[in-house]
Amino acid sequence: MTLQRGDIESSVAALGTLQPYRYVDIGSQASGEIRRITVKPGDVVKKGQLLVEIDPSVQQARYDVDRSTLVSLRARLRAEQARERFAAQQFERQRRMMADGSTRDADLQDARASLDASRAKIADLVAGIDGALATLKGDDAQIGYTKIYASMAGTIVTLDAREGQTLNSTYQTPIILRIADLSTMTIWTQVSEADVLKVRPGMPVYFTTLGASERRWNGTVRQVLPAPPNLAAPSADQQAGAAAQAINTGKVVLYTVLFDVLNPDQTLLPQMSAQVFFVDKTARDVLMAPLSAIAPVGGSTDRYSARVLVGDSRVESRQIRVGVRDRINAQIVSGLAPGDRLVTAVHQARAADHAFQW
Repeated sequence: MTLQRGDIESSVAALGTLQPYRYVDIGSQASGEIRRITVKPGDVVKKGQLLVEIDPSVQQARYDVDRSTLVSLRARLRAEQARERFAAQQFERQRRMMADGSTRDADLQDARASLDASRAKIADLVAGIDGALATLKGDDAQIGYTKIYASMAGTIVTLDAREGQTLNSTYQTPIILRIADLSTMTIWTQVSEADVLKVRPGMPVYFTTLGASERRWNGTVRQVLPAPPNLAAPSADQQAGAAAQAINTGKVVLYTVLFDVLNPDQTLLPQMSAQVFFVDKTARDVLMAPLSAIAPVGGSTDRYSARVLVGDSRVESRQIRVGVRDRINAQIVSGLAPGDRLVTAVHQARAADHAFQW
């Protein structure tokens, strides 16, 4: 073959999964039957928009009971305050009479004890009212939880509940739907332990998807996670869990690498598969030769030998130096020139096999 110029790219290939950069799982802190769901998957919502209504009957009944308790405590407090004023008057009367010597010590002590007991009862009722107010505030919050609003603007990507379904939030918050901002996507890429040391933050990267293999999205490595995903334990991060489900097959250890891309037209969707290439080195418009036609010299990584056809029949061996390499070609740094004819293979043949047949 005649040597020509071209582009060579040294890269690390891996598989990845697309996830939204920002998302939130909307759950319910209130138990009850879902009365109404105002959205469906694919809807674009604004922050603060009503999403779900839950039957507030149980929460309203609890609120009414606790409000009645508060009213009762306040009535008891007013009655006790009246008794406290009377006890204070009685104690003051006994104190004046004691100064005149017209009462007994026991009567003064009884009046003092009645006043102290009344004041203690008032303090107890005030504490009870404070507790009832806190309980009522919690009840009011529970009623508020029966209406669920969007905590961020985005797209409804999943909806896991139906109208008429009963939710139980006693032990675990049930997830109803997920809102995601699809304007920026994160690619959770799994890189084998043999290649992960070649990947570093700030490294250029690009990927293609199965549905649009002719289009290339470009980005920059944001983070290389220091440990492989733990499949044995539940993941707190749904993105990491989703990425981990498709990797670590067999005995190959894979590490997670993250990078982000803008998605203004929302062509990229959650859970899409991506063929990812981390670009290590790039050489543009350079002389290149196929790796299959050159042979390494000793243990060197950049010294090779090549066979060049000189004239029509003479094969000459040359020492060359290479630069950037991919899986097929290598950049020729020295030893060869454009137009040189590289011998890719030599086949032995017998002259008798090519004799003219009459």
